[in-house]
Amino acid sequence: MRAQDSLTPFQGILLVMVAAVLWGLIGPTAKFAFASGMDVLEVGFYRTMIGWLLFGTHAVLRGQTRVALRDLPLIMAFGVFGVGGLFGGYVVAVNEGGAALAAVLLYTAPAWVALMSWVLLGEPMSAGKLLAVGLTILGVACISQLFASEITVTAGAVGFGLLAGFSYALYYIFGKHFLGRYHTSTLFLYALPCGAAVMLPFFSFHAPTAQGMAAVGTLGLVSTYAAYFLYYVGLKYVEATRASVVATVEPLSACVLAYIFFGEVFTPTGYAGAGLILAAVLLTIWDGGRIRVVGRESRVAAASSETRE
Repeated sequence: MRAQDSLTPFQGILLVMVAAVLWGLIGPTAKFAFASGMDVLEVGFYRTMIGWLLFGTHAVLRGQTRVALRDLPLIMAFGVFGVGGLFGGYVVAVNEGGAALAAVLLYTAPAWVALMSWVLLGEPMSAGKLLAVGLTILGVACISQLFASEITVTAGAVGFGLLAGFSYALYYIFGKHFLGRYHTSTLFLYALPCGAAVMLPFFSFHAPTAQGMAAVGTLGLVSTYAAYFLYYVGLKYVEATRASVVATVEPLSACVLAYIFFGEVFTPTGYAGAGLILAAVLLTIWDGGRIRVVGRESRVAAASSETRE
């Protein structure tokens, strides 16, 4: 841990960027697992359980396994809706519409966060947030059936992609409540098996092949455990706003990899839609940072006024 304590902000940014690229591997890697004969949700299940074994081992070795009994129901509910919805919904979206489409729809999450923060946390719905929501809706329309696309777009692809984005947004709401009290490995120790249990009734196990196990092993080790570990280490040395901007590398890397391995491309309108969604992400981040700066300046001004009095 001493090496982590000596990191610079630039090194922290690099760690966040690496984590985003590792997340970008999820769609293309899942398609290799599908090609080996695995069911769609079987892939999500294996990814979840491998991640659970790794985070669980981490939590046990570090003595980070205890949670308050009163918190356990909410943590388990997050496992069902957050982990099950994200890990399951994302692989279904990849299977239905391809890795590029799924990655872009995943990043509707900031719009969901804005809406849920307004409804559940009482955060103000600023003009910037409303514009971001509008850009997201327009972007989804551009890459859905409302416009022609060279990528196969179905209601299932869009629906499960949006479900993944919504579930991803739950990580923000959940994290705001719990991450100040528990380590990430502690929360995932209890949440991941609940998410796996949700997927279990909806697929049949197949005899594993070398390609399939290599793919799900990569998803569990690289795109789950390593990605989250690197992200949270980097986040210690980088402002959350900057980290969020760097994390938008994920859908871009997923689209590049989907093109390299599977030839997935959008039409110009589809790429415009992807750009609108990423613009909504950046607008949401900028608006949140602006509000924090204004609030901080107001507090400083108020403190100065009290001092003068």
